[in-house]
Amino acid sequence: METQELQRIASQVRRDIVRMVSAVKSGHPGGSLGCADFLTVLYFDKLKHDPADFKMDAPDEDVFYLSNGHISPVWYSVLARSGYFPVNELGTFRKLSSRLQGHPSTDKNVPGVRMASGSLGQGLSCAIGTAETKKLNRDQGLVYTLHGDGELQEGQIWEAALYAAANKVDNLIATIDYNGRQIDGDLEDVLSLGNLSQKWQAFGWEVLEMDGHNMDEIKSTLDKAKNMTGNRKPIVIVMKTEMGQGVDYMMGTHKWHGSAPNEEQLADALNQLEETLGDY
Repeated sequence: METQELQRIASQVRRDIVRMVSAVKSGHPGGSLGCADFLTVLYFDKLKHDPADFKMDAPDEDVFYLSNGHISPVWYSVLARSGYFPVNELGTFRKLSSRLQGHPSTDKNVPGVRMASGSLGQGLSCAIGTAETKKLNRDQGLVYTLHGDGELQEGQIWEAALYAAANKVDNLIATIDYNGRQIDGDLEDVLSLGNLSQKWQAFGWEVLEMDGHNMDEIKSTLDKAKNMTGNRKPIVIVMKTEMGQGVDYMMGTHKWHGSAPNEEQLADALNQLEETLGDY
């Protein structure tokens, strides 16, 4: 897909995000806005998947796991906009009996969702299991994950990282949303991760870096990562993003990690984001 069209989709996804969280006065817009470009490229240009025929075991398809499940607004928008369920269902976000809960769950059978997430640190372990299953089944599909940088303060991530490298899980591509902020403040003030790229290299992974707001760079880096699979090493992409990207008053701060805009703030945000595909 052309870069300009991907940018148009990402703009609509950002509109969906701020409208969803504002409507119910709860949710996580900051990280969702920051990951809109990456997930747009992944789902609309790179992922091998069939939204019209979703299967939990994904035979001969790629699989994506959202490990940092609190950024569900961006994922739900991308899933709906790519055809997994009706776009107007986004209006039920976080409401009673909705399939689209604040953190993704599997009990209501949301198409596109293969694991419940929100308890941070678990997605990489699930992805490794799926990747190994695909190898056993001689399935050529790849497994992708997305993690928050604050999530990397969870020990389970590094246990999984050790396992994947030791067992040569080379059909796995993990991406880290490296925005430098988490719910309690800047990453450096809460618990510094040091040099992330060097850490992952030390754990035996192939490491790539990219600007998470440059569509062409996202496309080329994902292509490079895919070309590196099958070489007996798992792959991680350290993706630099800005929390709240696209809405000026949400950028440069951690305060919108889990806060919803009021009606006046929503209007301000929507004035900054082009409506390109039609609001739900």
